[in-house]
Amino acid sequence: MSINMDEIKVLIDEQTLQRRIQEMADQIKKDYEGKTITFICILKGSVFFTVDLAKKIDGDVRLEFIRVSSYGGDTCSSGEIKMKLDLKDSIRGKDVIVIEDIIDTGRTLKYLLEYLTLKRPNSLKLCTLLNKKERRVCDVDVDYVGFEIPDEFVVGYGLDYDEKYRNLPYIGYFENV
Repeated sequence: MSINMDEIKVLIDEQTLQRRIQEMADQIKKDYEGKTITFICILKGSVFFTVDLAKKIDGDVRLEFIRVSSYGGDTCSSGEIKMKLDLKDSIRGKDVIVIEDIIDTGRTLKYLLEYLTLKRPNSLKLCTLLNKKERRVCDVDVDYVGFEIPDEFVVGYGLDYDEKYRNLPYIGYFENV
């Protein structure tokens, strides 16, 4: 599939993104006052969101990275989840928030949360920038949601199509896809 940049329409502009991320950071600061938080950034898509969120939280925020995939080079989930990069350090006894860019079917997050629970963190919560509830096939409890979005294939701010468009400073969608 070939995409022309003119086909990408803005769904959430940069200022709206940053304002909502600040609101989410304020809530997390309140919920975790006096505690060390370990963010688990799900690579590659959530890196922009994770960094911006962490920068807006005063206090001790640790970063861990994990990479799982169910998309490959397509615009819909394959349903097959692959662990591509595991955590470097233990999360046993830690207060953990998994940071995701978008929750679609919920399959990947269900798998990942079950996997992380086995590592015995003190607490485990889920934070997503974008939530597509209408596509959900697996129950996933989301503790922090940036935006509920319609069933559009979105790119920008870390989200990609075949590794392209991650660097857009906004969330866009393909008008003719």
